[in-house]
Amino acid sequence: MPDATRHREAVLLLAITTGLLTCTQSSYALGEDADKEPHRPAEVLQLFNGRDLAGLYTWMPETKYDDPHDVFSVRDGVLQISGEAYGYLCTKQAYRDYHLVLEFRWGQRTWEPRKTRSRDSGIMFHGFGGDGSAGTWMASHEYQIIEGGVGDLLVVPGTDADGQPHSMSLTCEVEEDRDGEPCWKRGGERRTFSRGRINWYGRDPDWEDVLGFRGAQDVESPHGQWTRCELTCDGDQVIARVNGQIVNEGYEASPAAGKILLQSEGAELFIRRWELHPLDQAPSNDAASVP
Repeated sequence: MPDATRHREAVLLLAITTGLLTCTQSSYALGEDADKEPHRPAEVLQLFNGRDLAGLYTWMPETKYDDPHDVFSVRDGVLQISGEAYGYLCTKQAYRDYHLVLEFRWGQRTWEPRKTRSRDSGIMFHGFGGDGSAGTWMASHEYQIIEGGVGDLLVVPGTDADGQPHSMSLTCEVEEDRDGEPCWKRGGERRTFSRGRINWYGRDPDWEDVLGFRGAQDVESPHGQWTRCELTCDGDQVIARVNGQIVNEGYEASPAAGKILLQSEGAELFIRRWELHPLDQAPSNDAASVP
């Protein structure tokens, strides 16, 4: 055996036995904080720090933990999600009992297969089961961000490594709209959902999946302006606000903790603020009454 070959093998063996080999991004993303208890914020946590993607990682089905097209990037202190590929930006840490604040505005670019359809994204929370456990996504609940439907709540189930479905659910008080879709109504019929969507209270029954859709009662800001999304997760209770107004609510969320994800789903999106507040230190301007 040539001396050079012996030397390379010796270096490799030393690295393995002393733990000096660096992990791949894949194992790092999956492994970091995987065994830690969900974190309950004791102070304001900046999930997006305005500079880079520290504390976060990307996942897209086609490229896994690589982002060759910069679907997720930071420019001039703003997080930019191009929407070009489906996937998400995910916290490495799991969280529970927090008040989330996110401020977004839509960009102009849209991509197939949603190029002419309503701009779409979402905040997935209480994520669990590993990356891709729900196909493109991670099994989780979702605060939907879609034109005309900002504040819808979804249950996005997945499967484990053996293909068995995860057990998850959310209970909401609802009434059915004209088309039989469940819409949140405080004091309405209590129903438990193991999958699917609970519309925010004012979702237009004539909603169409077309670019630029805006309903008569929409609370989100007009296109090009910033919209403030808030999500209060207090134990197994979930409250969704849009621009300070309560638009949806759920109880008995299972699971009641997990990772937090931002979706890339065919539309350009800009994020200038993404943070967690302790429940007893929620922003003072989040108060709102149910219409």
